[in-house]
Amino acid sequence: MIGTHNIIEGPAQNMSKIASNSVGLVVTSPPYPMIEMWDDIMSNQNPKIGEALGENDGYLAYELMHQELDKVWAETERIIKPGGFACINIGDATRTIDGKFQLYPNHSRIIEAFLKLGMSNLPNIIWRKQTNAPNKFMGSGMLPAGAYVTLEHEWILVFRKGDKRKFTKEKDKEERRASSYFWEERNLWFSDLWDLKGTKQKIDKSESRKRSAAYPFELPYRLIQMYSLKGDIVVDPFLGTGTTMLAAMASERHSVGYEIDPKFVPIIKTHIQDAGVPFLNAYIKQRLERHLAFVQQRKELKGEQAFKHANDILDTDVVTAQEKQLVINAVDKITTLDNGFEVNYKSLV
Repeated sequence: MIGTHNIIEGPAQNMSKIASNSVGLVVTSPPYPMIEMWDDIMSNQNPKIGEALGENDGYLAYELMHQELDKVWAETERIIKPGGFACINIGDATRTIDGKFQLYPNHSRIIEAFLKLGMSNLPNIIWRKQTNAPNKFMGSGMLPAGAYVTLEHEWILVFRKGDKRKFTKEKDKEERRASSYFWEERNLWFSDLWDLKGTKQKIDKSESRKRSAAYPFELPYRLIQMYSLKGDIVVDPFLGTGTTMLAAMASERHSVGYEIDPKFVPIIKTHIQDAGVPFLNAYIKQRLERHLAFVQQRKELKGEQAFKHANDILDTDVVTAQEKQLVINAVDKITTLDNGFEVNYKSLV
């Protein structure tokens, strides 16, 4: 397989270059409405947002920001194939406007938007971001009736288009089996609480974006394994520094990412080039090594009878028969193209 990964400059409100019902998975983290660092980008999309903020009308600004995101969610629903998924990482916002402090519940507003589009909201994931902050409250200190809790989590909202994805062709069934995951990965990933360390993008090369929030590589990597197949197209409408695209490369998927800021595109390419084959293969290898360690530990506890199945492709024992045809390949090379990248793969073992 050769993976193709395209970067498209422009707003994701118009993803006309992507055919309807063609995408297996959308994974993204949009600008968070009512987080101050995103005010300018949001206001550039609709000047009324800046006007509302200038008039201290927080709720109107919040709603207008989400109306801009609604346009992207409509395109998201269009491009996803029946049975495909959208996973949206979003944080709620707290903000003081005109002396009034309150929460702006971004996650619930996005759920509302997807439900209006006819997509089903499946159980969501709470991403509890590890923090070393010593203060667990804000407001009035030790005095009651004026303090408020700090937000130490974000949401990963999970939506599906239509009913369960159907696999009727033998080729599709083979790809599904090759895209399986280990039993112990299933137990870890399919929990509604993820403890993952957050990360900050250190960006000083862009005139228009000095800093940005980024999710860790593990987050899109898990979601891609959980909700798509090898060879699927993964789309990120808000590409950021390209973490979703990197995770798609490591997962033997194709990907498309949109970036509204043309000055940011070279930074995305540099980020992916700097990570490159060594980073991806180290991560892929660690996945197999974690499984081998699990096998050893399970045998020490339960003896040689702990496993009844084996994956001959990866030369390892597995817990279930569904894992027997799992294929994990390494990255052979990444070729930089004008509009993205091409990835070749080789056997991991």
